[in-house]
Parts: sequence; C-alpha cells; structure tokens
Amino acid sequence: MIQKKVCMIGSFGVGKTSLVARFVRSIFSEKYQTTVGVKIDKKVVEVGDKQVTLVLWDLAGEDALTTVRPSQLRGASAYVLVVDGLRRSTYDTAIDLQKRVDEAIGPVPFFCMLNKNDLRDRWEVTDSDIEALRAKGWQLLYGSALNGEGVENLFRELTTAILKVPNA
Repeated sequence: MIQKKVCMIGSFGVGKTSLVARFVRSIFSEKYQTTVGVKIDKKVVEVGDKQVTLVLWDLAGEDALTTVRPSQLRGASAYVLVVDGLRRSTYDTAIDLQKRVDEAIGPVPFFCMLNKNDLRDRWEVTDSDIEALRAKGWQLLYGSALNGEGVENLFRELTTAILKVPNA
C-alpha cells in the first residue's frame, strides 16, 4: 500500500484539526483545543484501483510566537493550506506560509481550503482575494468542518494530485 505524508497548515483557529477530525472520524466538536506541536492521524483513501494511506500531520497554528518549522514539513508529499473565511488575517498568513513551504520542500501538490463556508455571508475574505489566489495558480476548495461540506472532496482531490506526481 502507498503511504503519503500530508501537512495541514495555517493560522491558529482556522479549522485544521476540525477538518482532520471530520475526515478521519466523521465528527465535529465545538470544543476548541489548540494543537501543540503536531498531531498525526491516518486514513486510507481509494482513488481508482489504488489505496493510499494519508498520514495527516496537523501542525500547530501559525502566529507571532509559533511558526511552521521546515523539519515538520520534510518528507511531505502534499499539504493543505487552511484559510478561515471569517478572518482576513488568515488569508495573509496562508500567502506567506505557501512561499515558505515551497522554499522548504519544493513544489509539491497543495490545496487551499477556504473553511467555514457555512458562514459565507460573514466572510472577511473577499471574492477579489480569492481571485488573486486563483491567479497565482492555487487550487482552491470551499468547505466546512462543521457540516462536512467539501471535506471528503478535499482529500480525494489531494490524493489524486499526489498520484499524478512521477514516482508517487
């Protein structure tokens, strides 16, 4: 069986842990628990005739005191940048993070998950912000850890992208 490391990155409180919990265990908890360091989960995804075990590294959120370390990213086949649509600052952090991750591990598949789509009418991230990311060539998906919207699709699309990389 194929096994691939995938890092979940973004600001504090964007929903990285909740997205992983929704994907791996089909649950959502209202209790907010800050990830300290890294939390690792696994789930098998089937794409065509291939089974891929995704080893999901849920990295502590980025803020003024905590930054993603290159050592945490090493060996990643892909990553998910999570943006909280309710907080514009998480969009800015994602742009910075993407540059740093690319420098640390090179170009690997990644998706930007615009989380909290269930609250779209309250978003601070604007349509023009989103178009700017598309113009950079980013793969964007909308979803909600709360109701599960887009979560399965995110990891299926990511797994498909990983399998398209030569020698995957």
